[in-house]
Amino acid sequence: MNTVSALVVTEPGHIAIEERARLTPGPDDVLVAPLRSGICGTDYHIFEGNQPFLSYPRVMGHELAVKVLKAPADSGIAIGETYVVNPYVACGSCVACRKGKPNCCTRIGVLGVHRDGGMAKELVMPARNLVPSQGLSADECAMVEFLAIGAHAVRRSGVGQEDTVLVVGAGPIGLGVARFAALTGAAVTLTDRDQARLDMAQKLIPECRMMLASEIGALDAETSEGFDAVFDATGSRASIEAGFRFVAHGGRYCLVSVVKGDITFVDADFHRKEMTLLGSRNAIDADFEQVIAAIKAGHVRAEDWITHRTTMAAAVTDLPLWAKDRSRVVKAMIEI
Repeated sequence: MNTVSALVVTEPGHIAIEERARLTPGPDDVLVAPLRSGICGTDYHIFEGNQPFLSYPRVMGHELAVKVLKAPADSGIAIGETYVVNPYVACGSCVACRKGKPNCCTRIGVLGVHRDGGMAKELVMPARNLVPSQGLSADECAMVEFLAIGAHAVRRSGVGQEDTVLVVGAGPIGLGVARFAALTGAAVTLTDRDQARLDMAQKLIPECRMMLASEIGALDAETSEGFDAVFDATGSRASIEAGFRFVAHGGRYCLVSVVKGDITFVDADFHRKEMTLLGSRNAIDADFEQVIAAIKAGHVRAEDWITHRTTMAAAVTDLPLWAKDRSRVVKAMIEI
C-alpha cells in the first residue's frame, strides 16, 4: 500500500481518519510505527483552534512511543525496538542550539505542532530525536515527554531540598512539576480550582500538600515569607499575574504555561523582593533521561497516571468529548 491512516485535524473543531501518502525517510531519518500517543493540552488547543503558529490540516501527536521500522545503517538504532521520542526538532546551528538549548531553538519544529506528528500508523522523523527506552513499556515511553517538561522547569528553577514550592495548576504539566519538585526533597504545595483534581493528585504525589485555589488567599497569613519557588502551569493570564505575590523575597517565579498577549506585574514589588522570573520551554536530553530513570525507579507509575484510553478510530469521538471537560482526565492515551 502507498498510503497510511492518520488522525487529522482538518480545521478547528473537525477531526477525521484520513489516508495519507506514505513518506520515504531521508538519509538521516528513521521510519517508525507509533504505538502510543498521549493526548496533551496542546492537542486540545489545536483541535479547538487556539494554538498559535499552526497551519491546518495537522496530524497531532508528540507524546510518543514508537517501534523502529527502518533506520540509517550506521545510526546504532535497533530495528524493531521501542523508543521514546523527543519531538523538538532543532536546527543545530542557531544561537540557542550552539549554547546547548535546542528546546528553544529559533527555528524549532515540534512534531505534531509545527509539522505532522505521530497520531498515524507511520511517521518519518530525524534519527537523532529517538531516545532509548531502557526497557520501558509503550505506555511508559509515551509519558516521558510531558513529564520531561515538568522536570525541565524544576531544573531551570534550581529547586532543592531546603526550598518551599508552590505549583499552581494540577493538570498533567503541573503534576509533572510537582512530582519532580517533590523528588528533590522540597516541601511542595499544589493548588487548583477543582477539588476532584486535587484528590487525584494526592494519590499520585502523596507527599505534596493540596490546597484549593479558593483557599489560596490564606497562604499570605499562613506562610508570610512566601515560597522559594512558584510555578504556574494553568495557561491563565489572571493566574500568572496573581502568582507574583506568593514568591518569597529572593525567590523564583517560573512560568511553565504560555498565554497569548501581555502579562503585567507591579515593578516595585518585583524589585523589592529581588525576584527572579523564568520562562521554561520544552525539555532537553538530560530531562528525558531523568524522567526515564524516575519511571524505572517507580516514582511514576503509568497505570496510575493514565486515566483514559482510546484508539485512533474512537478518538474521532473521544478527543472532542474530553476537550469539553478535562476535569477528570490526568492522561489520555491513544493506542495506535
